[in-house]
Amino acid sequence: MDWSRQTVLVTGAGGFIGSHLTERLVGLGAHARAFIRYSSTGSSGWLDHSAHKDGIEVIFGDIRDRETLRRAVQGVDVVFHLASLIGIPYSYHAPLSYVRTNVEGTVNVLQSALDANVKLVVHTSTSEVYGTARYMPIDEDHPLQGQSPYSASKIAADKLAEAYHRSFGLPVVIIRPFNTYGPRQSARAVVPAIIIQALTQPSVRLGSLEPTRDFNYVADTVEAFIRVPECPEAVGQVINVGSGEERSIAEMARTILDMCRRELPIVSDDERVRPEESEVGRLCADNTKARHVLGWQSRYKLEEGLTKTIEWIEANLERYRPSDYML
Repeated sequence: MDWSRQTVLVTGAGGFIGSHLTERLVGLGAHARAFIRYSSTGSSGWLDHSAHKDGIEVIFGDIRDRETLRRAVQGVDVVFHLASLIGIPYSYHAPLSYVRTNVEGTVNVLQSALDANVKLVVHTSTSEVYGTARYMPIDEDHPLQGQSPYSASKIAADKLAEAYHRSFGLPVVIIRPFNTYGPRQSARAVVPAIIIQALTQPSVRLGSLEPTRDFNYVADTVEAFIRVPECPEAVGQVINVGSGEERSIAEMARTILDMCRRELPIVSDDERVRPEESEVGRLCADNTKARHVLGWQSRYKLEEGLTKTIEWIEANLERYRPSDYML
């Protein structure tokens, strides 16, 4: 694909995955528009510090405001929709905000793309929509289970993306990443939470230790997004993006402590434990469709990705509050 001929819009471009994706698109030669949630500081999130900043067109707005989106999508070929509220614990405290951003915001993105005759919308889902696995590994036909307000809002967003494709012919692909980790991720996610505590605290305090997750380095997740516009047969499909390997939270904590050369107790902290019926017990991707349709599979081994992540967090500890529990 000749990316130099493509104008792309990335919503949520200032965030963790969004900033990496935007930089990758610029590196490929695309004309990249970064849709950033407006703040009075004028911050573009992680793109403030990007070496590619001068090659990115930044548009400030809010996906809850359709008029701003209408202007942002004009002349765009591909929309990568990543903007959402993502913290699961916070969704217990403010569920309506997740509906307004993740559901209403997604409708605004889809409708704006439809009105502008955008060639493709790549919508970002999450493995959390599956809930606790009923069978393993999890393929795209697995039932969807809303086990938190966050996951329920993402199920609704996914179904709206599907509906816009079926009802109005909008070319949509739903990418469903499993647990992405890497540089720039916030401390509300388990991998940076473990690393930060391993580097600075007398113990590692986590929620439930038994659940398993399918961990993927951010560069691999970004590569899956990049493959989608190059594969017309992906349109209308949901595609899992995961390694196909599961590791428990306790196992991940021990691995990171070993890599940091620290011997610390690993503690299950009641404040961090999800409600019993809300906790997702097991997640592990069946990535057959990603391999067959996108020609994609994970390249980074866990230790390689963790090494890069540990090095980045250690060099950027001032950006975190090590002793605080982040919702």
